[in-house]
Amino acid sequence: MSAIRIAPSLLAADFARLGEEVRAIEAAGADWLHLDIMDGHFVPNISFGPGLVKALRKHSAMPFDVHLMIAPADPYLAAFAEAGADLISLHPEAGPHLHRSLQTIRALGKKAGVVLNPATPIECLAHVLDLTDLILVMSVNPGFGGQSFLASQLPKIAALRRMITESGRDIALQVDGGVTLKTAPDCIAAGADVLVAGTAVFGAPDYAQAITGLRGGA
Repeated sequence: MSAIRIAPSLLAADFARLGEEVRAIEAAGADWLHLDIMDGHFVPNISFGPGLVKALRKHSAMPFDVHLMIAPADPYLAAFAEAGADLISLHPEAGPHLHRSLQTIRALGKKAGVVLNPATPIECLAHVLDLTDLILVMSVNPGFGGQSFLASQLPKIAALRRMITESGRDIALQVDGGVTLKTAPDCIAAGADVLVAGTAVFGAPDYAQAITGLRGGA
């Protein structure tokens, strides 16, 4: 398995100084920037749209990891691709045709991800692995930051790691929700190789120390 990558979630940053925050986490060693897009419909919160993604793009060379918590998602895929997303992830529940949505993301020249809510079964991935670059396991119910980690998702992470290994494909396995210095080792042990962290990074006094700690000190 590849080295552990850390993707700080922009939701936990200081919104009055987002450009500075993005530059700071990049300097501190973050691998990706995770951008949570919420519509107040698919999830009970509203965040930001492609305009903000575009505005931040000039502040960083990090891959922009865009997680769409919106429904329908398909009408907005091109806008986020044009705004500077490198990877676009969506939920199977956000549209009627997951396969076509992933095809669309790839046709836009971007990497495609599938997001599994706590109650979403892994079987929905069986026929789209060839179009999937990332699988994101939500270890909280999506929509709010600061929730407690759901340990019930660890067996799902392990099962997905086996599925990826058996497929022989280069698919990243990401975890988002309640990832802290305490829960990160369990996620890594289960097979995750990308960790999304909000307050565990942006709420820390030293971003670099927090990122190193989440990686396991490596």
